[in-house]
Amino acid sequence: MSLHLYNSLTPRVEPFAPLDPACPTMYVCGPTVYNYVHIGNARGPVVFGVLAALLRRRYGQLRYARNITDVDDKINAAAKELGTPISTITDKYAAAYPDDMAALGVSGEFAPDIEPAATAHIPQMIAMIQQLIDAGHAYAAEGHVLFAVETFREYGKLSRRDPDEMLAGARVEVAPYKRNAGDFVLWKPSTEGLPGWESPWSIGRPGWHIECSAMAEAHLGETIDIHAGGVDLQFPHHENEVAQSECAHGGRIFAKWWLHNGMLNFGGSKMAKSVGNIQRVHDLVREHPPEALRYALLSAHYRQPLEWSDSLIEQSVRTLDRLYGTLLDLDNVVAIPEIPVDVEGALCYDLNTPQALSEMGRIAAYLRKVKIDLDTVLSEIEQAKQENDWCSQRAARQFKLLHMKDKIEDIYPIERQKFIEAREKSIDDQSGWISSLDDEADCLRTHVNKLKSEVLGAGIALGLLQQSPQAWFSRGASNDDDARIQSLVDERNTAKTTRDFARADAIRKQLADEGILLEDTPQGVRWKRA
Repeated sequence: MSLHLYNSLTPRVEPFAPLDPACPTMYVCGPTVYNYVHIGNARGPVVFGVLAALLRRRYGQLRYARNITDVDDKINAAAKELGTPISTITDKYAAAYPDDMAALGVSGEFAPDIEPAATAHIPQMIAMIQQLIDAGHAYAAEGHVLFAVETFREYGKLSRRDPDEMLAGARVEVAPYKRNAGDFVLWKPSTEGLPGWESPWSIGRPGWHIECSAMAEAHLGETIDIHAGGVDLQFPHHENEVAQSECAHGGRIFAKWWLHNGMLNFGGSKMAKSVGNIQRVHDLVREHPPEALRYALLSAHYRQPLEWSDSLIEQSVRTLDRLYGTLLDLDNVVAIPEIPVDVEGALCYDLNTPQALSEMGRIAAYLRKVKIDLDTVLSEIEQAKQENDWCSQRAARQFKLLHMKDKIEDIYPIERQKFIEAREKSIDDQSGWISSLDDEADCLRTHVNKLKSEVLGAGIALGLLQQSPQAWFSRGASNDDDARIQSLVDERNTAKTTRDFARADAIRKQLADEGILLEDTPQGVRWKRA
């Protein structure tokens, strides 16, 4: 199957063809490290991390860069407000960011292999700015350097805005030193107490947009395959990146594919620090199972808005409870993960994570059905071995066979019919009956193994189900507490066996009050935290 991605530049879903078939390139806009990032900022790293893993599987390699913006007016303002050095702010939050992302599963194959910091690339930015001045696309004024928007005729092609209709001041500073209101800052002078670097124009610092162009060129080349980020960055940030990069490189295309994720909404409006309706990842991963947060972020198509809520998180926890519960029931089954074709196909068509999640859930449900029928067949084997009055059971057994045949035709492959037919032929022969049951059990075991492999493989593709079921269900507790709970469960089981129902009920209530839920399964009583 071929990979297709929606290109914001075109705009349509197009077959993906990297410049280098052996190693695609991808750049994703990273954080400005003046505080912990909110969960809306995590959507891009999570969904585009799934894309990164997909590209690595399909092409063998990937050069993936995600920047760290550690020089910015927001950082300066935060340092001033707190009365601390700027480096204290940037060091703290730059260190916290990868840890918070890793908690959401953005690690390994899902993580970038290059994380350039803006302050480490000031010379590259100065060099690119000088190229733009030399080519007549930028000008110096009062210690500033500005990009002359009117010199780039294709300005607006990414966001499909008419430059003549663009509003001055839309995240673009309006100032008297500009030739035109829409011109944007490439370099600005620094005053005492603010970060500053020597340049031909002033002791100053870069504007907001130039860093991504310079760092993408430094690490990925003049033309890259994929540039991704939030839809709120499409204008002016990404539009300005296109303009300055293509003008600095003689008109060569900057990025072949532009991918934009939709915003998270909270309480009906866009989640943003500016309006105060944010939930920080650093806090959320301590309040909820991080894997449930990841599942929630993948639950809607990346291009669509996602309504964030406590109920969405709770639903994600319940879904993972079912998936991990299925794996726990099959903990003794050894299976090698295998990514299902339909899961890979969903991801290959514009990163359709909701469809991939649905397919994983369908396979898990199918697995549970097969496991139940395997347990039924194994029970029948034991019963047949123990029955002495064989003939008296013939009518009941025949009826059961016919019922099983209808069920099997509904949910299992046709090849299983041979085992049903064998049982029908051996209904009067106890040894033949048991032999046919053994064959059917072997078939079901093969199905169980394959389906578990596919559930685990789907988890690998999506960055889910990467911990043991025991770890999932014992989350948030120490080993000592796990042992204490299990001891109470064992005591309750003993109380039920000795018909001490009062004690059994008291233990159940005690555990329920602690948020521990008991679940009866064919394998015995299982407990989990609510």
